[in-house]
Amino acid sequence: MIGRGGARRRRDTESGVSAIEFVLLTPLLFFLIFATVQFAIYFFARHVAIAAAQEGDRVARAEAANPAENWSADATDKARGWINQLAPSLLVLDPVNGVSAKSNQKGNDWTVSVTVSAHLPSLLFWTDMSVTESSTGPVERFIPDN
Repeated sequence: MIGRGGARRRRDTESGVSAIEFVLLTPLLFFLIFATVQFAIYFFARHVAIAAAQEGDRVARAEAANPAENWSADATDKARGWINQLAPSLLVLDPVNGVSAKSNQKGNDWTVSVTVSAHLPSLLFWTDMSVTESSTGPVERFIPDN
């Protein structure tokens, strides 16, 4: 009989411990889940921004050699179209420089660059995440044989 009473007292001193552990560990578990989802959103948005910049750069490289075409606007429209197709509500474009296209001349070689800058929605209230990706390439030119 003495053995049974001692075991009962030990069990009584541990009552409620699992509830306290649950209360202490639940916020940590929720934080880890939200942080994982936030970083997944960041990496997906980064890939979308890279794809949009590359598509805009392809258009700019093909059209920049012809001065009659408005290659900068076409490249910007193509990049915005890719963003609207892949993640229309994920990337919030910066109104100042959301998608920009520019050219650079080094000697006889022209390069064009398309940059995509956007803000991301935040699940964690203290984070302010944004992505900026760019793609640069040479202008495609036709050089006839002599």
